[in-house]
Amino acid sequence: MNSVSRLKAKLPTPLVRLADLAYNYWWSWTEDRVSLFSTIDPALWQSCGYNPVALLESVPDERLWQVAEDPHYLNRLLQLAQQFDAYMADYDTWAGRTAPELNYDRPIAYFSLEFGLHESLPVYAGGLGVLAGDYLKSASDLGVPLVGVGLLYRQGYFHQRLNRSGWQEDYYVDSPFEHMPLELVRDEFGQPVTVKVTIRQRIVRVQVWKIQVGRVELYLMDTNRSDNDPVDRWLTGHLYGGNQETRIAQELLLGIGGVRMLHSLDIDPMLYHLNDSHGAFALLEVAHLEMLHSGDGFGAVTERVRQRGVFTTHSPVSAVSNVFSVDLIESFFGDYWPRLGLSRDEFLSLGHRRPEDPWDFFSMTVLALRLTGRTNGVSQRHGDICREMWQGIYPNPEAGQGPIKAITNGVHARTWTAPLIMDLYSQHLGVDWSTKLADPALWTKVNAIPDDELWRRHSILKERLIAYTRSKTLTARQERGEAADDIKAVGRLLDPKVLTLGFARRFSPYKRGELLFYDLHRAIRILANPRMPIQIVFGGKAHPQDDEGKRIIQRITEWCRHPALRDRIAFIDDYDMYVAKLLVQGVDVWLNHPRRPEACGTSGQKVSLNGGLNCSILDGWWAEGYHPGGASPNGWVIGDTNPTDDPDSQTRRDAESLYEVIEHQIAPLYYQRDRSGLPRRWIAMMKASISSCGPRYNSDRMLADYVTQMYLPEAVTTAELVMASAMP
Repeated sequence: MNSVSRLKAKLPTPLVRLADLAYNYWWSWTEDRVSLFSTIDPALWQSCGYNPVALLESVPDERLWQVAEDPHYLNRLLQLAQQFDAYMADYDTWAGRTAPELNYDRPIAYFSLEFGLHESLPVYAGGLGVLAGDYLKSASDLGVPLVGVGLLYRQGYFHQRLNRSGWQEDYYVDSPFEHMPLELVRDEFGQPVTVKVTIRQRIVRVQVWKIQVGRVELYLMDTNRSDNDPVDRWLTGHLYGGNQETRIAQELLLGIGGVRMLHSLDIDPMLYHLNDSHGAFALLEVAHLEMLHSGDGFGAVTERVRQRGVFTTHSPVSAVSNVFSVDLIESFFGDYWPRLGLSRDEFLSLGHRRPEDPWDFFSMTVLALRLTGRTNGVSQRHGDICREMWQGIYPNPEAGQGPIKAITNGVHARTWTAPLIMDLYSQHLGVDWSTKLADPALWTKVNAIPDDELWRRHSILKERLIAYTRSKTLTARQERGEAADDIKAVGRLLDPKVLTLGFARRFSPYKRGELLFYDLHRAIRILANPRMPIQIVFGGKAHPQDDEGKRIIQRITEWCRHPALRDRIAFIDDYDMYVAKLLVQGVDVWLNHPRRPEACGTSGQKVSLNGGLNCSILDGWWAEGYHPGGASPNGWVIGDTNPTDDPDSQTRRDAESLYEVIEHQIAPLYYQRDRSGLPRRWIAMMKASISSCGPRYNSDRMLADYVTQMYLPEAVTTAELVMASAMP
């Protein structure tokens, strides 16, 4: 009996379809996602970490029977189950019509070190993983034959709490895999499917778990088995934890282990797509299998490997492009390169940029570039940077004219758009709006949405964000044992009527999370302006080993206590996808101001789908997405397009620009109201943001570009407008 069947056996007969939905993350991007499971027991739903399997296993039988007798709930469940069945059985998809060469017999294998599908599956850290999750969801919606390959981390990325001094403390919690929406893959004898990988002369046995993402299957590997060495059982303990030895071991597991895992499941991919360079070792194992199959040497099979390799690079800086020391490579691969018929120097040259450079490191990005035939950056500007940055890898390219393409990232609209806004789109754009996101004509209908209705729904989402922020802040202050006055002050924290900024991402120095407070006196003057007050909500984590990032968070929490700012600044700790949704759906303006260059960034795209506005440096996706327009631009720009080489000087200039934009453009426009109390010009900008960004910066368009430009044997210049399968 599999996990779905066991859960069905527990449920009352009228509710058995809940088990099918709980074990397929399709439910997480339907309009009913907010209440489908939470209605059963809201408090338990929250305490279970929004995990539908854990909820259904834990809820008392009496409560389940109460729900089973509710005709309104049963009608909703029946409708949703019918929609789910129709979705899963629909094979007349966009990909089937546009790219019949792609089929499920030989799918694309998509390798990523992290996947951000939902907060109940904590195997992601940030943007890279969330992008991978959105990619799988759109692959399901469009019918692109794809399987995901990654690692299942026992404790995921770390949890965050701030002590009384504002210093980030890291802690970890075991994930209860047996009570999560995943299934251990077993063979015909009921035994777990395993593959073996040699790591430093030790055999490590890796087991496989399957997660269903609509029509797409995601396979995650873990090493926590009793027949492994205790050290090796922790190789999949943490995401981005440990030292470089752990990191190279994880990338070896992902790459070489991933290819062997697919082979053991009789999956023969048409293409291997690397989401960043973490999975680049997969290409070596693909070459090894090709050598065993054909009898040819490594040099002879290299071009065949390249024809099956696709590489998406995310880094805009070559110096941090995932490198390992030569000593580590020798230690982990000394017994592997003989299998490829290579000498030490021949193997090391695969990850070495130029012969004249010192041989002191091995670059995973260079390895991926050498062994994939199709490579892309993640925004148009990033593509330009990559062609310039890596031109030395390719034989005799003209400056800036290497074969690296550019496909700008997008986000999964059905996941990141608030149900309140989705309902508004259904009313005014058509009930099938989410199936044709890339159609610009669809989004022109946004202008017909009544101003008062768009503003009302945005205001509800903003109040929801503020209520959650207060609740989290209250709990955190109580747990830290803060003074009674500070706990009582939470009731005054933030105001739904005040212009609200949002900033959330990994706290690393180059992200410049404290830029707003570069000049504290001026920041106070702007935020505490009695006529046009401004408030800001922060969220995000610093890497456990990044003390400077932790100091930035600490400084922000100090400003949260400043007498002039204490009601205007909030920091939500333990940032995850749940918090991210509340932020991108509830803020008025999203701030983005890292040091240049930025590869892409996608948070601002999620904000736009919900009617929020962006205030960002003109880099990454915003360099394409920003439209000054006429009467209604779709956002604002920080700084200029010609940054200086001096980081300190550039930071000063960007801070000055940020102050000018907020004080003299954003705030006056927000507080300009008509007789009915509506900010008409602001709402016009909200509509401009939605209509200009909606058709371009969604993952359906992004995946369609990958299919037509990267997956098919030859780029397709004309293809059917991308259309997703019907959704509720």
